[in-house]
Amino acid sequence: MFKNNLKTAVLLAGLGVLFLGIGSLFGTGGLIIGLLLGLVFVGGSYWFSDKIAVRAAGAKPVTEAEAPQLYEIVRELTQRANMPMPAIYISPADQPNAFATGRNPNNASVAVTVGILQLLDERELRGVLAHELSHVVNRDILISSIAAAIGMSITFIARFGFFFGSDREGGGMSMLVAWILAPLAAMMIQMAVSRSREYQADESGAFLSKDPEALASALRKLDETSRRIPAPASVSPAEAHMFIVNPMASLRGKGMSGLFSTHPPTAERIARLEAIRARIDGGGALPARPDNAQPFSGSL
Repeated sequence: MFKNNLKTAVLLAGLGVLFLGIGSLFGTGGLIIGLLLGLVFVGGSYWFSDKIAVRAAGAKPVTEAEAPQLYEIVRELTQRANMPMPAIYISPADQPNAFATGRNPNNASVAVTVGILQLLDERELRGVLAHELSHVVNRDILISSIAAAIGMSITFIARFGFFFGSDREGGGMSMLVAWILAPLAAMMIQMAVSRSREYQADESGAFLSKDPEALASALRKLDETSRRIPAPASVSPAEAHMFIVNPMASLRGKGMSGLFSTHPPTAERIARLEAIRARIDGGGALPARPDNAQPFSGSL
């Protein structure tokens, strides 16, 4: 908890300093504007990071009447984890994926794509949702949401400088700044979001769902499918770390998308889940997995 809070403070302070630094290049007036923009972006990143992420993913809120089975699974898991019911969103994206966001468990949201509802069966979807809710319980979502908001902000500044500076005198300098800021955004996100949090959420989710094999099966499907189906254009590489699998997998090795890679290898995640399954089978800590895997049939 303290470590995540410290990272959050460092990231927000870094964002404020960035705006002040850029503003100072334009004199006293620019410094004041940079200060005001910094305050707006820092405050917005903290209070509205969840809404920014959900909107960027094109996700829409759904009611229990619209998605009863999805609500049933989430309610079962949240009651088991003794946490509040999060807001539930569905993205129209074909790529199968999911993420959680929000500044604390009382202001959390869970989003899934249409693609994941079509790909996974009920057991596998429960495993994925248990993983995402574990991020909420583990207090990962604030730091990841703010990191995404900051990454998008820096990327926006870079693109602004690139497009508005390239046609003017000194455009070469603007292009250089843009190429420097993009890796800076990636570095800040990678500093904030450790790959270990995915391993931890996998393990916590496995015990929450009582079915580590279901999450392992889901990860196999998601990894393979995400390499074939690209992420929506609205999803930025700066947000990739928020999803259960890297939504930019189809772009791996192309351009700068690899800079934002924060996910551990899926094969390693699956191996760890299989080890948990073996440990459980040896100690009898959890009940045996159900043999009947029913397709997910929730309304969209």
